[in-house]
Amino acid sequence: MQIVRFAIFLMLLITSLEPRCSAAAASPQPTAFEGTIVAVGDSLTAGLGLIEKNAYPAQLEMKLRESGMNWRVVNAGISGETSSGTLSRINWVLKLKPDIVILETGANDGMRGTDPAVTKKNIDETVRILKENNVVVVLAGMRMFTNLGPAYTRAFADLYPAIARKHKIILIPFFLEGVAGDPKLNQNDGIHPTAEGYRIITSSIYPYVEKAIRRKGKS
Repeated sequence: MQIVRFAIFLMLLITSLEPRCSAAAASPQPTAFEGTIVAVGDSLTAGLGLIEKNAYPAQLEMKLRESGMNWRVVNAGISGETSSGTLSRINWVLKLKPDIVILETGANDGMRGTDPAVTKKNIDETVRILKENNVVVVLAGMRMFTNLGPAYTRAFADLYPAIARKHKIILIPFFLEGVAGDPKLNQNDGIHPTAEGYRIITSSIYPYVEKAIRRKGKS
C-alpha cells in the first residue's frame, strides 16, 4: 500500500513540474545586441547627481529600443575628467569593443581656462585613435561661459567643428542645446541637467546617433 501511495505521489510531483519545465524551455532567449555605443565623457555624461537610469546614456538606450533598435549604450562618463584624461584612457574604452563612441569632453578644460589649442589637440588625437580602430565617432560640441571673454569662448566653440571637418565625423553642434541656462532643466548648481533635461538632450542628439548607426552599417 505504501508503495502504491509513493508511486501516486511521484506521478503527481512529475505532473506538477511538467508545465514549469515546458515554460522554461519555451521562453525566448535574450536577443543579442545589434551593436555597442559607448558614451565617453565627463559628469555631463556620467549624470552627476542623478541615478543611472536618468542619465542620457540609459535614456538613449531606452529610446533606441522603443524605436526597434536593440543597441547597448554603455555609460563611460567620469566626473571631473578633462580632455587629457579622456585621451589617457581611450585604449581602455576600446576594450569595451564599441561600434560607436559619443565623445563629450572639454567642458572641464574650459572651466579651468585651459588653452583651447591644448583641448583641441587632445580631442583630435582621441578621435584619430578611435577612427583608427574602425569606431564611428559622434563628437558633442560644447560652449563655454561668456565671462571668459569673447576670444576664448569663440576659440573654444570653434575647435569642435574644426575637428569634425578634419576627420569627417558626425558633430552634435551643442550637446546642451535647449537645456543650458534653464533653471527648470538643471540641478541647483546650474550646470548639470535634471532627468527632464537629459530627456531633452537625448531627443536632441538622437538623430545624430541614428546617423552614426546607419554609417556603421555601411562600413
